[in-house]
Amino acid sequence: MGVPAFFRWLSRKYPSIVVNCVEEKPKECSGVKIPVDASKPNPNDVEFDNLYLDMNGIIHPCTHPEDKPAPKNEDEMMVAIFEYIDRLFNIVRPRRLLYMAIDGVAPRAKMNQQRSRRFRASKEGMEAAVEKQRVKEEILAKGGFLPPEEIKERFDSNCITPGTEFMDNLAKCLRYYIADRLNNDPGWKNLTVILSDASAPGEGEHKIMDYIRRQRAQPNHDPNTHHCLCGADADLIMLGLATHEPNFTIIREEFKPNKPKPCGLCNQLGHEVKDCEGLPREKKGKHDELADSLPCAEGEFIFLRLSVLREYLERELTMASLPFTFDVERSIDDWVFMCFFVGNDFLPHLPSLEIREGAIDRLVNIYKNVVHKTGDSFRRRQKEKRKRMKRDQPSFSPGGILTPHALGSRNSPGSQVAHNPRQAAYEMRMQNNSSPSVSPNASFTSDGSPSPRGGIKRKAEDSDSEPEPEDNVRLWEAGWKQRYYKNKFDVDAADEKFRRKVVQSYVEGLCWVLRYYYQGCASWKWYYPFHYAPFASDFEGIADMASDFEKGTKPFKPLEQLMGVFPAASGNFLPPSWRKLMSDPDSSIIDFYPEDFAVDLNGKKYAWQGVALLPFVDERRLRAALEEVYPDLTPEENRRNSLGGDVLFVGKHHPLHDFLLELYKTGSTESMDVPPELCHGIQGKFSLDEEAILPDQIVCSPVPMLRDLTQNAAISINFKDPQFAEDYIFKAVMLPGARKPAPVLKPGDWEKSSNGRQWKPQLSFNRDRRPVHLDPAAFRALGHVMPRGSGTGVYSNAAPPPATYQGNLYRPLLRGQAQIPKLMSNMRPQDSWRGPPPLFQQQRFDRGVGAEPLLPWNRMLQTPNAAFQPNQYQMLAGPGGYAPRRDDRGGRQGYPREGRKYPLPPPSGRYSWN
Repeated sequence: MGVPAFFRWLSRKYPSIVVNCVEEKPKECSGVKIPVDASKPNPNDVEFDNLYLDMNGIIHPCTHPEDKPAPKNEDEMMVAIFEYIDRLFNIVRPRRLLYMAIDGVAPRAKMNQQRSRRFRASKEGMEAAVEKQRVKEEILAKGGFLPPEEIKERFDSNCITPGTEFMDNLAKCLRYYIADRLNNDPGWKNLTVILSDASAPGEGEHKIMDYIRRQRAQPNHDPNTHHCLCGADADLIMLGLATHEPNFTIIREEFKPNKPKPCGLCNQLGHEVKDCEGLPREKKGKHDELADSLPCAEGEFIFLRLSVLREYLERELTMASLPFTFDVERSIDDWVFMCFFVGNDFLPHLPSLEIREGAIDRLVNIYKNVVHKTGDSFRRRQKEKRKRMKRDQPSFSPGGILTPHALGSRNSPGSQVAHNPRQAAYEMRMQNNSSPSVSPNASFTSDGSPSPRGGIKRKAEDSDSEPEPEDNVRLWEAGWKQRYYKNKFDVDAADEKFRRKVVQSYVEGLCWVLRYYYQGCASWKWYYPFHYAPFASDFEGIADMASDFEKGTKPFKPLEQLMGVFPAASGNFLPPSWRKLMSDPDSSIIDFYPEDFAVDLNGKKYAWQGVALLPFVDERRLRAALEEVYPDLTPEENRRNSLGGDVLFVGKHHPLHDFLLELYKTGSTESMDVPPELCHGIQGKFSLDEEAILPDQIVCSPVPMLRDLTQNAAISINFKDPQFAEDYIFKAVMLPGARKPAPVLKPGDWEKSSNGRQWKPQLSFNRDRRPVHLDPAAFRALGHVMPRGSGTGVYSNAAPPPATYQGNLYRPLLRGQAQIPKLMSNMRPQDSWRGPPPLFQQQRFDRGVGAEPLLPWNRMLQTPNAAFQPNQYQMLAGPGGYAPRRDDRGGRQGYPREGRKYPLPPPSGRYSWN
């Protein structure tokens, strides 16, 4: 599903779901920046319990940003990730849980998309480099001017994949970051932190959803927990709705298309490399003082309130005179399922559906027309379903043209570039969509041509003036089905057996995706074995198709996944003997790594939107080839190739801290149940971590510029979610005791969403809130009443004493100074700061009217005399609160590198309790 297209459609269709984030910025006092105190109430007029970070949506923009200069090396990337998390944390301010999930090994169904993206990125990168060199030579030959190229460490974004050294180092850096914040940031004082790094299998967002599902099934779960999930993927909206939690919010950066990018040759704005003429740069500012600045503003965040989206969907999907009782929860599930047809990460979208052409509205209209017919046959379908579940029919394996094969030869089947599958059906589809009474069972002739009433050819121009690619299918003309199957599959549409295989695979895919969203991964091995989808009109007799999946399947290991998704150009991230399998002409799997391949635009305008016609990886052949090179792995590579799990962290003031300390003292090798009364109701299993962060032990910094934590009080332990039987069904219902938020939509809001009127996101969750503004006279009055030099009052700019706030402090940077955060020197805690009690122990003002009774995990032991004692920082920091590290570890190898030297963990039994 295209993220920009879906979000643009959703925000226009249901505008009240979008809320601007109120973000409190660090304040400057006497030249010193003081960071935000996240322990104070949230300025967005709402208090969140849990914050979940889909980390890959943070890693990518921090390592290779599109709208600002890229970090110079890996150390700056890690610091940028730290700062991004800090910013999100200060906006959301979770009070119970922070869950960081990095993409681990993905199911095969997802690996095919990852493979397509990485091969395409490698191909486009090589083509861009060739084009850049060609234009450069032309400019220099004509006497043009080009600035000298800045020498940077080469960064291949394909390294953001499980099993690479980069991801292993990222996990080490995040452990250090969590320990630092638990020790020094008052907003983290009573927080539980879970890190699921790339060694834990599963996509980040689905690991998060699996955690939520398993906690919801526990008796101690708070059904009114307010969840906040950070991520830009469109499927997060569907996943949030699928939880049926009443309080679920998504935070993401506001999407702003067409951001200006500097030319890769002259570094000037306004043109691309292909249009560069090598002209001298114009002076910026009177004295060229803006020469080194780029017009890039810090991205703003917005909230998407799924509780309000639920209101919209209830209004839109509610139907009268049904032969059965209407259930809004089931209708929301139906809406989520319908969105699968317009595209997702596991299946291609149906050829006649495009979000920008109103596909979702059209599906909703069809749904509302046919749902009345389902009531009478409900019992019959349930009986047939029970019969189907008794069958055990294996999934089909494709043959013929769709068998995995190399695409190096232009004459090989499937390698020809197939063009736009549609060009002029837009007007016809929009006309059908505009009338809710259009019959979903439109008549067609036997060859797939429309009935005599026909359709209207799409105009040449669309939402923009760029011409459409050539269309060889022409859906608006008779014979469209024949042309589609011939162009896309190289078979005749009359081949009923082949079409049946395609439909069966697609139906299996729909069932797999539905289970993936609601229950977890049904099979790690299954994948859709075609590049294109069938037509909806081909879905005949699908009730008789089996949808069972092989049980007990296991995910790939990290290095095995790298072999399945990487092109040969990224082989430097793999061991030498493994890398050779990608490039050696005599390799038994050389056909998996074509140097060139076709990209079918398939109706799109840009190559990155097209379909990469790559051969599918045969798992059996891949494993057979890897058996010969497995003995070549070093101990370090074997460690990175193993699957891991989640790690839980708490600080010294958390009620769980002493419990974990006792576990390490006893040295028990058995798993221990998590006491939910000490951990906000969280349940699962604990086991000792051989690489644990422990109190009174130094936490070494993996980033040379950052200081070791010499006075650590945080503690970590392995954590495992509650386990269930493989056939357990998680209930997709709103839990007993859950209270729906107060309605937000007013009678006029629904009309505003459908008449094309301009709208703006409201400020904060309180729609009646108005921004405070003081005119110049008010500021003069304040200055008269509270003189700036008096040193008293809230408007004084005098620097606070060091004991006033022990969070991360800032130092202003001189011009030209590198924007690198510096960790402050650690001093012994003082008894001078006492933070407010954690907000989940106070009366919750966002739960409705009246005080909320404290649940067992909120009845923490109150120790009034035990103040929060974070480390006091000297006033010597840069942005982010980091002080420079003074040691001899400053030298860094360029990226990519052969190896990174880390201190080895001490042997077992290293824990000392002085």
